[in-house]
Amino acid sequence: MAKVIAEKAGDASVKQVEIKHLRSMKDAAGKDVSVVDWTEQKPVDEMITQAEEELVTAEARVTELKEDIVEYKKIKG
Repeated sequence: MAKVIAEKAGDASVKQVEIKHLRSMKDAAGKDVSVVDWTEQKPVDEMITQAEEELVTAEARVTELKEDIVEYKKIKG
């Protein structure tokens, strides 16, 4: 799912981001269009922390998949 991330105007003491989560659909003419599925607003520091945590999880998953491939190749011969 695609995202559009932008700074949310407001109180300068706590910067906010606005995240629009997009979904791809087809319009009546059959053309691909993106529509906003939902929108959220959060403090930028919170989103940085969340993204860093997701990155660590993704990196761990990549390592796990690489190990799986090694095992599959051993079985294949």
